[in-house]
Amino acid sequence: MAYLPYLLVAPSIILLLGLIAYPLVFALKNSFYFWNLQTSATPVGFVGFANYQMVLASPAFLNSLINTLVLTFSGTALEFAFGLAIALLLSTRLRGMSVARALLIMPTTIAPIVVGFLFRYMYDPQGGIITWLMASIGLDLPAQGILGSTNTALLAILIADVWQWTPFFAIILYAGLLSVPVSLLEAARLDGASAWVMFWRIKFPFVMRTALIILILRFMQLFNTFDLVLVLTRGGPGTSSRTLGYTLYQQGLIDFNIGMASATTWLVVIIVNAIVGLYIFFAFRKWEW
Repeated sequence: MAYLPYLLVAPSIILLLGLIAYPLVFALKNSFYFWNLQTSATPVGFVGFANYQMVLASPAFLNSLINTLVLTFSGTALEFAFGLAIALLLSTRLRGMSVARALLIMPTTIAPIVVGFLFRYMYDPQGGIITWLMASIGLDLPAQGILGSTNTALLAILIADVWQWTPFFAIILYAGLLSVPVSLLEAARLDGASAWVMFWRIKFPFVMRTALIILILRFMQLFNTFDLVLVLTRGGPGTSSRTLGYTLYQQGLIDFNIGMASATTWLVVIIVNAIVGLYIFFAFRKWEW
């Protein structure tokens, strides 16, 4: 019976190894081979680190890395800030908050592909509601349209992502705010503490641990953004909105260059793990486990 717990979790571990470990090992092996499906169904020859050198020397990879970092850091920060503001609003006793909480989660239940199509229509230069609203308030619109301009294409993807995932932060942070003891808030209020002091000294520390965890989870998810890019811009114009996820799609499923796609995969793994490792070190080093 001592082995029963291990036997119960063994199927899950085997499944995870099959879904995660095998693809990574497969990509690692083929990243050292020249393999293009347009010329051969099997790897042609060992090339060492040549694929990695080609990827790192490619302007498309560097541009997609910069775009991914900009999209990831700005998206995570905005979604957290807006989510926290909405969570604080939900914790008030205003009328209609129960309905608002129910409606708030709806955007996160929509598939990213569907969100992409929704915003594609709203960005339409001829009749999109976002285009119309911007024109109505006197904002200058690019002649090529919001999605057709190098200055606004990446921003358009960011706005769509923030719309979809801000409610995720709001609901999680709202749940964290509910854990704040009411007696503690009442005591602070009786002592004359302002709303800002109660937020910064009482509420925020209570949700900090939750916030740190969901920030890194959302960061990793946003780092792999692909769906919105595919539907809204296809990485264009040029490479102005191309992300690493779309670059992988381009290399593997359009150019059929499995060797370069495998090398890019491992470069992404290394970059993400380096950022996450640094984040965990600095964010959680003072935690008491």
